[in-house]
Amino acid sequence: MDSNKAISFSKGLLQSEELYQYVLETSVYPRELEPLRELRMLTTTHPRAMMATAPDAGQLMAMLLTLVNAQKTIEVGVFTGYSLLLTALSIPEDGKITAIDVNREAYEIGLPIIRNAGVEHKINFIESEAQPILDKLLEDHGNEGSFDFAFVDADKVNYWNYHERLMKLLKVGGIVVYDNTLWGGTVALSEESTPENKKASRQFIIEFNKLLAADSRVQISHAPLGDGITICRRIY
Repeated sequence: MDSNKAISFSKGLLQSEELYQYVLETSVYPRELEPLRELRMLTTTHPRAMMATAPDAGQLMAMLLTLVNAQKTIEVGVFTGYSLLLTALSIPEDGKITAIDVNREAYEIGLPIIRNAGVEHKINFIESEAQPILDKLLEDHGNEGSFDFAFVDADKVNYWNYHERLMKLLKVGGIVVYDNTLWGGTVALSEESTPENKKASRQFIIEFNKLLAADSRVQISHAPLGDGITICRRIY
């Protein structure tokens, strides 16, 4: 098994490794831009490589960014920057991304690739907890309803806190994508059957999924890509 297969299958939830590899090798990797491939392969060497955005989920995100003609976006949780680079490559030359992460060190792993791709000027990276930055953005009323797209892959305990703020920052028709919403498939397991390393955040994800399903402000689609992504389109 090559390195692509070893890393990629661990992010997938399809019924077999072979089926997931078929999707990646037939439809995802042939369309993956070279800077994204380079960053994905670099990230496989990181001890927390599993935190990276799955390339099949990224492919759908790129389409969503194009469909909403995104120009102004937010990213909560950056890691080495695969989804950030994907966004920067998808939005116009004058597009802007507010990228928030508590760890600049991981971001700097991917930064040379982002620079070489010619898109660093689109990114405002802020090293911080996300909630204070989102609150600060909301202090400027001009930011309300001004963002086209958001991606959240951060601390699961705060997903709903982020959601409440993003519902004010996103414009009507804007999209937010939440990552890891199937949490390795453990959302469908009993507490007793859940691996110890998944238990801490599992209940937060389960509660978050229930809250999203009941949120009349958004149209949702829960897609089994990567580790599960939930796509929310603000409708009012």
